[in-house]
Amino acid sequence: MTEFATARRDALVERLFQASVGAFDLAGVYLGGRLGLYRALAERGPLTAAELAEDTGVHERYAREWLEQQATTGILEAERAGEEWRFALPEGHDEALLDEDSLNYVAPFSQLLLGCVRPIDALLEAYRTGDGVPYGDYGSDLYQAQAAFTRPMFVRLLAQEWLPALSDVDARLRADPPARVADLACGGGVSTVAIAKGYPKVSVDGIDLDAPSIEQARAYLSGSGVEDRVEFHVRDAADPQLRGRYDLVTIFEAVHDMSYPVAVLRAARDLLGDGGCVIVGDELTAEAFGVANDDLERLYYGFSVLHCLPVGMIGEDAAGTGTVMRADTLEQYARAAGFETVEVAPIENDFWRFYVLRP
Repeated sequence: MTEFATARRDALVERLFQASVGAFDLAGVYLGGRLGLYRALAERGPLTAAELAEDTGVHERYAREWLEQQATTGILEAERAGEEWRFALPEGHDEALLDEDSLNYVAPFSQLLLGCVRPIDALLEAYRTGDGVPYGDYGSDLYQAQAAFTRPMFVRLLAQEWLPALSDVDARLRADPPARVADLACGGGVSTVAIAKGYPKVSVDGIDLDAPSIEQARAYLSGSGVEDRVEFHVRDAADPQLRGRYDLVTIFEAVHDMSYPVAVLRAARDLLGDGGCVIVGDELTAEAFGVANDDLERLYYGFSVLHCLPVGMIGEDAAGTGTVMRADTLEQYARAAGFETVEVAPIENDFWRFYVLRP
């Protein structure tokens, strides 16, 4: 090989080695979150392996190995105490790993990764046949992680920054008679509840075809203080009984997953009453494919090859959009669904682009 090829090979070897270390880090974070290990350290630490095991109900030998791995990779701190080691969750790491409403909450990435690879055998077969992988095959980790990842943005930004950036929408949600909102593909319901909390007059229906997600949403609604203005439904948005009932329809991070996005957007249009609009929030992708080493595009393509494309390939003549949905693709879908106006909203976000669709 040439000197250039050798250097390029060595760089790839190093990169994939570091990626492997990072993947094991995420797996360790998954264990720490699911087993309550970080929570115990935050509330009662520093702890020895025996103390952590007793507090959380895990086996001491497993607790020690996990603690040592976490300290070795720099997520925990370790300090010798006589014959034992005591382990602590450093200040700042607690926010990143435990504060579910923080915009710095990154723990869901571990659950997303494990959820995406769970149906790996079915995924391999889908690549060979061109079929899809049903959303339900990814298990609870996937939909729980999606809700956890988007939760901080919905709780802190949706009614405080995103919707107020659209002056006519914001005004309608504050006006009388009280507006009605349909939150399609609502998943765990955090966006639905956030809209109701931010706009005390509105009524919001969270609608999703995935029954486990709606069950999770109803649990989230309990004790929220907006139970009288929010309802969750396992329902098809194309139900004729829903036509013309809503002033606003929202679809967050879901259009790119849908096998038939034009049909869904057409159903969303039919839900609108006079003067209503649809707001779509989806991935902030580049305008076109390129080979630039962009971390956000790498992240989106990672999700796409494992999850978003396979679930969007279910059914005959499925769209197969994938995570990396370009702005012109969404516009094409919206116009095919009968929308006359498709605008990119003046909302800044590191992960999402927002579209306002009007009939």
